[in-house]
Amino acid sequence: MKTFLRLAGLTRPFAWWMLLAALIGFATIGSGIGLLMASAWLITTAALMPALSALQIGITGVRFFGISRGVIRYAERLISHNTTFRILTRLRVWFYDAVEPLAPARLAAYKSADLLKRIVDDIQSLENIYARVLSPPVTAALVTLLMWFVVSHWSTSAAEGVLASQLFAGLAVPLLTTRLAAGTARNITALQGEQQVLAVDMVQGMSELRVFGMVGDYAEKLHEAEVKKLALQKRAAFIEGLHESLTGLAMNGAVIWILFSMVPLVKSGAVNAITLASVVFGVMASFEAFLPLTGSVQNIEADVRAGERLFEIIDAKPEVVPPERPEAFPKSTDIQVRNLAFTYPGSNRAALDGVSFSVPQGARTAIVGPSGAGKSTITSLMVRFWNPAQGEISIGGQTIDKLDPEELRRNIAVVSQRTYLFGQTIRENLLLAAPEATDEQLRNALVMAGLGDLQSRLDDWAGQHGMNLSGGERQRLAVARMILQDAPVIVLDEATANLDALTEQALLETLDHASHGKTVLSITHNLHRMERYDEIVVLYEGKVIEHGSHDELLKAGGFYAGMWRLQHAG
Repeated sequence: MKTFLRLAGLTRPFAWWMLLAALIGFATIGSGIGLLMASAWLITTAALMPALSALQIGITGVRFFGISRGVIRYAERLISHNTTFRILTRLRVWFYDAVEPLAPARLAAYKSADLLKRIVDDIQSLENIYARVLSPPVTAALVTLLMWFVVSHWSTSAAEGVLASQLFAGLAVPLLTTRLAAGTARNITALQGEQQVLAVDMVQGMSELRVFGMVGDYAEKLHEAEVKKLALQKRAAFIEGLHESLTGLAMNGAVIWILFSMVPLVKSGAVNAITLASVVFGVMASFEAFLPLTGSVQNIEADVRAGERLFEIIDAKPEVVPPERPEAFPKSTDIQVRNLAFTYPGSNRAALDGVSFSVPQGARTAIVGPSGAGKSTITSLMVRFWNPAQGEISIGGQTIDKLDPEELRRNIAVVSQRTYLFGQTIRENLLLAAPEATDEQLRNALVMAGLGDLQSRLDDWAGQHGMNLSGGERQRLAVARMILQDAPVIVLDEATANLDALTEQALLETLDHASHGKTVLSITHNLHRMERYDEIVVLYEGKVIEHGSHDELLKAGGFYAGMWRLQHAG
């Protein structure tokens, strides 16, 4: 209930729109009731063969309610859909605003396909919260009130029977079907999420699955999930049919009660037989308002489950919180790292343990060490994806936790080993670094990054994850972004990893030229052209074990010298 109330609270800004749509929905059903009552009156009166003038009221009523029903139904659909789309827009913006500060630290524990389902499908399912959850009960309640006044005008006893039947259809039947359907919508949502995870894993890992002959196993898992989901959907369809049947039974019960109560009045002359026919048809038409309640009940469970999955993410406390009064980014860009320590959640091993080093403004410093030494963790802490457990990082004498995280990231250009390219054009991927850049600036950045042949292909599609480009081109595009960003601090995190020797050499020369005069922190395990760095810091198991220039470290004959000889042997 708490989750449902939180979700309903998100629709509060559209309360008046929702009320208007519910009233128009009530008017639509009211027109249907009026149409059947007028039709019953006209047919039964015409059977007595009166003068044509005596039928004019009935003819006018049928025309009026027939036309108004269509017009009001159109207005109801227009307003309800407009309200639904407004709510959906608000939900998407609300969720994005809540999730954005959590990335990447708080989202690392979730699979990408699971996040995609929450962001797309779970939010999409919440559009039902108005159209299929909140609105139908309101409309049904108004119709119940209307029929009480209509029927009680001729017979209080008949009105009580109709009320009892409508309460049965509006309360007892939904409660019964809710109990029968308990867990169905929740399990369908879980299976859909499982299917999406499996599908994304299959698409992204198809090459590996083929190599190891596991495509069939994954396909079987998808089939099993689909079979389970179809069984649950059949159960949901059966329960929906049961609801409609019980609602029809309630309607027939109401008709029988009306006849039982009003036939004696007809015999005594207190009520006209034509009136009885009109009342019966009107009551039958009124039960149209109770048919959507089965969807309302089933969607409550689905919406609550979707809400729980969304709140599970956004209720997490952000790892990084901007300061209330952030300091301006300093003009000086010397970097000081003091006693830095950090352990990833769920790990018992410290990624960094008491790391300290400094990078003077305009200098080049390399952080080297074997894989798993904690080098890339320094990058994540530098751009405040995470906060250190102890110690601090300062730029220009100002600790970075006093700076606005977005401003900090705008002034630190990162070239990582995994360059992410969106499934958009080359131009759009470059504009991420400088949205206001002109075509001339984009072309100049490509030339400086060694991608002059792409100048004429700015509007070519880069492919999903940049698959239309080679690995070297993707890395160079990351350098082009760095050039466009024009940040005073540059962090190179394994920027030449997985490249062949010639491509790596060319990219290193490009990086040297593009980062001239800027403060550079290079993280690498490939010890190539290390003499170009002013200082080298050697990490091992999260600790600084050596530091100095390339020549000094070689003369010392320690861990660095061993790594260098191993990589340059032969």
